[in-house]
Amino acid sequence: MPASDAAARPTGRPGPPEMALVRPVGVGTHGASVELLIDRIRCDGYGMCAELLPELIELDDWGYPILRSATVPDRLAGHARRAVEACPVLALRVRSAAGG
Repeated sequence: MPASDAAARPTGRPGPPEMALVRPVGVGTHGASVELLIDRIRCDGYGMCAELLPELIELDDWGYPILRSATVPDRLAGHARRAVEACPVLALRVRSAAGG
């Protein structure tokens, strides 16, 4: 391979895919300070999130998370953050419900 071709190729991995907010239809953000996001590409279906936050996350037949609601009530914000920290593949994230 010519040296110019090698120099033109990108080195390293591309950045992670943009995490899409997964919000069930008809669910708003009233009364919540954070939203829960799942990177479905990164998720390997370990199920730890559902163990730590069963009020908001259930697992499908293959062990992948399904959000009952993307909005996290204030009383569950600490549990949501613990679920994010426990994810072995960093597929969960919380963000401000204001969109920041």
